[in-house]
Amino acid sequence: MPRLDRDASASGPLIQAFAGNGFRVDGNVFAEGVKLTPVSASHWHAPSLDILAEEHIEDILALTPAPEFLLLGTGSSLRRPSPALIEAVEQRGFGIEIMDSRAAARAWGVLRGEDRWIAAALLPLGEP
Repeated sequence: MPRLDRDASASGPLIQAFAGNGFRVDGNVFAEGVKLTPVSASHWHAPSLDILAEEHIEDILALTPAPEFLLLGTGSSLRRPSPALIEAVEQRGFGIEIMDSRAAARAWGVLRGEDRWIAAALLPLGEP
């Protein structure tokens, strides 16, 4: 199980390792995907990227205060979500950074270590 370096200065949930197709966050395994906010991690039965829509991440889009941007992990490889999803996020006043889920998990640790107010939605690594 590949481990990620834990930044002790970061607050909130930290991704510790990749676990199978998912992630280990603060000792809990999130096998089907994970949503992260600066204060919580939640299990996410993530849909396929092909059908990922605004309603699948509504809780993130409704965060107050709004995050600077959403890290969207697209599974085992970098793929683009629908233009409608990108537009829905941008209409809420924050950006979207798209990368494969491993890169997004690493970026989460670095950015939260800088106390950046961000959110993440990471599809499982088995997502093609």
